[in-house]
Amino acid sequence: MRLFVALDLDDNIRSRIARFLDGVQGFAPGARWVRPDSLHVTLKFIGEQTEAQVRIKRALAGIEAEQFVIKLGGYGFFPDTRAPRVFWIGIDGGSGLTSLAETVDAKLVPLQIPKEEHAYSPHLTLARSAGATGSPRQEKRDRPNQSFQHLQEKLAALPAPEFGTMTAREFFLYRSQLSPGGSKYTKLAGFNLR
Repeated sequence: MRLFVALDLDDNIRSRIARFLDGVQGFAPGARWVRPDSLHVTLKFIGEQTEAQVRIKRALAGIEAEQFVIKLGGYGFFPDTRAPRVFWIGIDGGSGLTSLAETVDAKLVPLQIPKEEHAYSPHLTLARSAGATGSPRQEKRDRPNQSFQHLQEKLAALPAPEFGTMTAREFFLYRSQLSPGGSKYTKLAGFNLR
């Protein structure tokens, strides 16, 4: 079972992002676009787990963290604009978001879930180049490409998009099921923030 930990988005922000996607998808028709109903702010990708679900839930339930405000807006491309594989929008959750992601990561290490190698970099993936990975890191096979060129040109002529702010009040353990029509995410457990 593929698992990850994430924050859900408020419905009003999800709706604003959906309208934005409706307006820009045609500028990168070859990309694989994320369905608005599946958008979430990943805190930790756990990966395949067989029997650790109960222990993971128990570890996450022990996290004591404060609620915090998240602002969503702006955009970018991973790994860069010359060789883009991923189109994303930015997330500013301040120290509250970073601290929660680091706490989740630390709480899962005793369960033999590897600690993240890189600093937490919050973003919301909107699209991937066809056949590309979602990794934000530079890869040896990255080459200059034009997969998002038309989209980049259109966005450069517009003000940076803003999608609003929300208060993170809880986080979730999700199950991810891969399918030809895209991943399906199921909430397995929720954990309140103070």
